[in-house]
Amino acid sequence: MITHIQGKLSEKNPTHVVIDCNGVGYMLNISLHTYSQISDKEQLKLFTHLQVKEDSHTLYGFSSLAEREIFRLLISVSGIGASIARTMLSSLTPKQIREGIATGDVVLIQSIKGIGAKTAQRVILDLKDKILKIYDIDEVSVSGGNTNKDEALSALEVLGFLKKQAERVVDKIMVTQPDADVETIIKQALKNL
Repeated sequence: MITHIQGKLSEKNPTHVVIDCNGVGYMLNISLHTYSQISDKEQLKLFTHLQVKEDSHTLYGFSSLAEREIFRLLISVSGIGASIARTMLSSLTPKQIREGIATGDVVLIQSIKGIGAKTAQRVILDLKDKILKIYDIDEVSVSGGNTNKDEALSALEVLGFLKKQAERVVDKIMVTQPDADVETIIKQALKNL
């Protein structure tokens, strides 16, 4: 297995780079996240994942070990291939994907082009426990910041307001008053609904 490639950057595109290692040029498919991390410096080191199929060998390059780890977790999910995983890493940062999965944020994962509701749910279902274990994330600490928001939303739903409408109003309140308690959020929302 090729774990990384280090050499002279000879070609740089948003979808791939070519690294010259002692006269041999290696083409590595990259995400937009990795592309943004690569400066135009002469020497470059990318961590790699080699995908072997019966008709091709394809190298994927990553600017960090964390991004490669997320890529490998994503392609382990049924229905997620290398191209979809690369699209996911181009749309969101590895940290956003990791936190989205850890908190069960279906809307965030579904916001990626090519990911439907069922696929987003499958990604979260398959990877949530692994993400929490590998990154030693406490589920409460990840979702703890949204507890007041969630309680306020459920209270507004009980009062008969539409979920989407209530979410928009509560999101605006959370931007201006991120530390607001449940009661304040509900009072402010009632004024704006």
